Amino acid sequence: MGSLLLAVIYLIFISLGLPDSLLGSGWPTMQLDFGVPSSYAGYVSMTISCMTVISALLSPRLIRRFHTKWIVIVSIGMTVLGLLGFSVSWQYWMLFLFAVPYGLGAGSIDAAVNHYVANHYPSSVMNFLHCFYGVGAVISPSIMSLALKLAKWNQGYQWTSFIQLGILLVCILSLPLWKQNESQAEEENRDSAGIMETLRVPGVVLTLIAFLAYCSGEATCFLWTPSYFAGTKEGLSAETVAAFGSLIFGGLMLGRLISGFISNRLGDKRLIRIGIGVELLGILLVFLPVKGYIVAAVGFVVIGTGMGPVYPAIQHMAPSNFGKRYSAAVIGLQMASAYIGSTFMPMVFGHIQQAIGISIMPVYLIVFAALNMGMLELAYKRIK
Repeated sequence: MGSLLLAVIYLIFISLGLPDSLLGSGWPTMQLDFGVPSSYAGYVSMTISCMTVISALLSPRLIRRFHTKWIVIVSIGMTVLGLLGFSVSWQYWMLFLFAVPYGLGAGSIDAAVNHYVANHYPSSVMNFLHCFYGVGAVISPSIMSLALKLAKWNQGYQWTSFIQLGILLVCILSLPLWKQNESQAEEENRDSAGIMETLRVPGVVLTLIAFLAYCSGEATCFLWTPSYFAGTKEGLSAETVAAFGSLIFGGLMLGRLISGFISNRLGDKRLIRIGIGVELLGILLVFLPVKGYIVAAVGFVVIGTGMGPVYPAIQHMAPSNFGKRYSAAVIGLQMASAYIGSTFMPMVFGHIQQAIGISIMPVYLIVFAALNMGMLELAYKRIK
């Protein structure tokens, strides 16, 4: 029973990753159909992110009132509605209408499942969980690519919604599996603290800043890695440059896969310290003034590998650092911080690189890695 529930939880995180890469993959074609500039993708993406922040902030209240299984089912249902809505949109403004359920579904399920795993499973499960998120994020561009080849971008969203419906059906069928921890979880959730009370707990704000810093660096890599190669390495084809976008995703999945096997022995704090150290090593490789792209490409994979365990380890530490009473609110606040960082900091870097040059990217990443490490170390001292 426990293994079956864990398999369902991993499947839930594949579903969480599935919608996240669709907009970027389909937008070059979508913008032509809608007759809008390419930059208008940012407004849709920010709307989705804002909805996700709102639902992440509401998640502590939802967790107190409802069991995780119901939050999962409703959230996946909302995501299906958003995906189907995108698939039938024929005007640009309609995307904003369906971006509401699209984003609201993601934040609640992310926070609720992270909270459930942090309270009921070891660190290894949390790392494997986020590895499966990467599986979903890697699959969806292939779905959109196939749709563009055989039909239109609309089918990319439609086919993904069908996959989500299948996952939703599995979750509904798996409802009895959640009973093993249901009474314990309900008792813990009834005693959960609210957001304002949680913000006053020593170390919480520092942890939120650290989480924002981590996600700022991660999202900057997601968006700007291909542009870094295009702007700093000569003689690369457009196809080769585009392929470099997968370096960070591959590194993240590798880092979380490795961490899944060693995290229980090392512990979350040591794993984070090693991860940030590996990340800094990768940034140094990118920074080296070496001709060709091999060293930089290896550097970005190393950066992703180092980043891999940081996100799940910070989430998993919440109950042990702050107690189960505050863990739901802490994780919800961390999710909100994550989406704020990933929404705005890549945009800030866009303005910086436009003024200074894309070669400044390693320096930008070092700032956030150092801020991440510094805030976490200060938080550990406050928690003691």
